Amino acid sequence: MAVLAAQALRKSYDGEVVVAGISFAIEPGECFGLLGPNGAGKTTTLRLCLGLTDPEAGSVELMQRPVPAEARAARLRVGVVPQMDNLDPDFSVEENLLVYGRYFGLGDSTIRERIPALLEFAGLTARARARIQTLSGGMKRRLTLARALVNDPDLIFMDEPTTGLDPQARHLIWERLKQLLTLGKTIVLTTHFMEEAERLCGRLAIMDRGRFITEGSPRELILRHIEPHVIEVHGEGTARWAGDEATRLASRMERSGDTVFCYVADPKSLLDSLAQQPELRYLHRAANLEDVFLKMTGRELRD
Repeated sequence: MAVLAAQALRKSYDGEVVVAGISFAIEPGECFGLLGPNGAGKTTTLRLCLGLTDPEAGSVELMQRPVPAEARAARLRVGVVPQMDNLDPDFSVEENLLVYGRYFGLGDSTIRERIPALLEFAGLTARARARIQTLSGGMKRRLTLARALVNDPDLIFMDEPTTGLDPQARHLIWERLKQLLTLGKTIVLTTHFMEEAERLCGRLAIMDRGRFITEGSPRELILRHIEPHVIEVHGEGTARWAGDEATRLASRMERSGDTVFCYVADPKSLLDSLAQQPELRYLHRAANLEDVFLKMTGRELRD
């Protein structure tokens, strides 16, 4: 039985369609990723699923309850990590957990029993009595994650959980999320980090202009949409080389600034050509999820 199911979900603002009839179902224990450029409709989709925004059409069932009609009851079994930290600066680390747990109707004794494990999970045991202003960005993000678990949720929504973090903090949060999955928790994740999605998501959808444009596991999407080898070429003379050799040898070619991306099934001919062009610099790598994302949504900047 799906823990979250949406059918023909639709929402507009000021006549502009933001969510355009999407349907999906998320099974217990999976990590489902929702990827897309800015303005694609990801956050609105999460708000619709949580019952924080009413849909114009379609239906949502959250924890087998209709949303928004029974959203409050459904959210008792849900944790949310918002895009921006909204910790209370007037409280200490443990007080933030205590006060938040009360919103779920939990007694203080129950919450206090859970706090040590939550602090250990977040790597904040030594900071239990610290004020929020004294925490680093990574600590605040880990506390926000721990706070989302205070009600022992079955389903956790995470809206860009590692944005703005340094690599060390990001990797630590990834490990914590993997731990949650091994415990049988279900995660709905939005992210702009393609590596994050590849590491964590068993299945994902790429969303643009309110619609799902492709869906599957990271590996399935790479195999379905992208040639297996990518060669990135840059340096003086790239445009000339691309117009002569790359056009002839590459299965597909894209340009972004002064870099040419060549996509091929067999890289040998292109690499042989580049070996004769010492003024050019290049990187040969395997195709990844970011290649899929850029192919499906374009390379132009979104505001």
